[in-house]
Amino acid sequence: MGIHYDYKSTRSAKLMEKQAKREKKLAERKAKRLAKEGPKKDQDKSKILDASKPITLDFLTNPDKE
Repeated sequence: MGIHYDYKSTRSAKLMEKQAKREKKLAERKAKRLAKEGPKKDQDKSKILDASKPITLDFLTNPDKE
């Protein structure tokens, strides 16, 4: 009978531990995914041309210049 008493009294604590473990795992996965994808998104944004600026000969001959 002691097992059932112990189960009910610790049930909420075990559920909270499981939830914390689940959230920790999801946070780690998200951080890993963002670390892997981070630089690729920054490079794509820098290559987009501004429509308000005209394309000059200097830009065509030296695209590395900002």
